[in-house]
Amino acid sequence: QQQFVESGGGWVQPGGSLRISCTASGFTLHPHAIAWFRQTPGREREAISSISSSDGRTYYADSVYGRFTASRDDAKNTAYLQMNRVKPEDTGLYYCAAGLIAGLKQRYDIWGQGTQVTVSS
Repeated sequence: QQQFVESGGGWVQPGGSLRISCTASGFTLHPHAIAWFRQTPGREREAISSISSSDGRTYYADSVYGRFTASRDDAKNTAYLQMNRVKPEDTGLYYCAAGLIAGLKQRYDIWGQGTQVTVSS
């Protein structure tokens, strides 16, 4: 079964940092593009970041640009989302997903179950 195992979520204070990870299970990360999605209360799930496989090019939503950084380590079959200067509005359930083409509006077919991030003081 192809899926992601996500980890690293939890509670963090505003202004703090957190890194979440997702490890591919049942398939190899390469040559998939990886995206990170966020589901916040009362809002639709949104794509916030994506990273390509071929050249590591990254894409970010305006809401996280300059604060979040996507990366990947194909040798470890794992992708990461480094979250810095977090805000309360970053609270939500974070998912990673794999697809063929990187970008915030592309289709992604393999999903994780999500990891909760809570930003509060």
